[in-house]
Amino acid sequence: MHSVLCDKLGIEYPIFAFTHCRDVVVAVSKAGGIGVLGAVGFTPEQLKEELDWIDEHIGDLPYGVDIVIPQKYEGMGDMDPAQLEKELWKMVPEEHIAFAQKLLADHGVPEWPDGTHSMGLLGWTEATATPLLEEALRRPKCKLIANALGTPPADKVKMIQDSGRLVGALCGRVKQVKAHKAAGLDFIIAQGGEGGGHTGDVGSIVFWPQAVEAAEGIPVLAAGGVGNGKQMLAAMAMGCAGIWTGSLWLTVEEAHAEPAQKESLLKASSEDTVRSRSWTGKPCRMLKNDWTEAWENADNPKPLGMPLQGLVSGDGIRRTAKYAAVGECQKVAFNPVGQVVGQINHVESSRAVITRLITEYVDALEHVNSLMPEA
Repeated sequence: MHSVLCDKLGIEYPIFAFTHCRDVVVAVSKAGGIGVLGAVGFTPEQLKEELDWIDEHIGDLPYGVDIVIPQKYEGMGDMDPAQLEKELWKMVPEEHIAFAQKLLADHGVPEWPDGTHSMGLLGWTEATATPLLEEALRRPKCKLIANALGTPPADKVKMIQDSGRLVGALCGRVKQVKAHKAAGLDFIIAQGGEGGGHTGDVGSIVFWPQAVEAAEGIPVLAAGGVGNGKQMLAAMAMGCAGIWTGSLWLTVEEAHAEPAQKESLLKASSEDTVRSRSWTGKPCRMLKNDWTEAWENADNPKPLGMPLQGLVSGDGIRRTAKYAAVGECQKVAFNPVGQVVGQINHVESSRAVITRLITEYVDALEHVNSLMPEA
């Protein structure tokens, strides 16, 4: 299962693990894949602390950083982050704030310790993402940058490539693949609609081969619905250069999530997810619950665009993560995950996940080869 990206990055297996947990980043890279730290939600100072820790514990192995610079968002412009946030808050109706706070209170979610009701901007703008990118590029062991929403701005692509690193981006439509190719990206992450987080509408088994064809030689990573080695083999058989996984790492031993949050994921079936704009303002797949249902009710406020909805929901993100087991927190918690959650029903170590993927891949390949007629 060795691919061109293995050679470019110096990794053993083309298994990319997107995670917000630094321990998972290190564990996956040490197991032969490559960990990619999701930086959204971090301040530059917090990201520095996380990357300092990774650099100290990962040895000479590579890792990546994932940022979020959407192509279009409310309030786009050249303002600095503080001014941008001030202007964006003027665009948020009070009824949205009140509605979100009532949902949390009605489900017994404790207030944040300092009594504030906002995390501020969560990094879903170019102004907030640029300092995170600059921090990542100071790290020699950081070998790749991925953009989670759309084609990165041309100046950011140049900045990354001039530093000697690879740059790629997620997409869910063929026209986005072509846009990534035209921008000169080094790799493309083709995510089917069953994936967790921000996704499109087209399923993986249809989208992956279309993406490979449209990429015209640029390595494509398969994302969305990869939970075992058999699914990895399917992706590689369609021409992909590896897999980009996220949901698999939410419940591993090294993941930072609270036990109650992990339990929600372990109990969930593939039918328990929904694509909703209720947390970020863009379609995002997550566990459905009272929060997602409430924002779909015609009598309630409608989700705002990105990043305005994030200003509304940010307090809920941090409170439901911190107080995961309190009251009915899980009924209004933000649990982004793909439909593959139905295959995740027990806790494994990150190394065990890598080993399992490889073993299942080899077994599936041997099965397929056994179906070939003898010469």
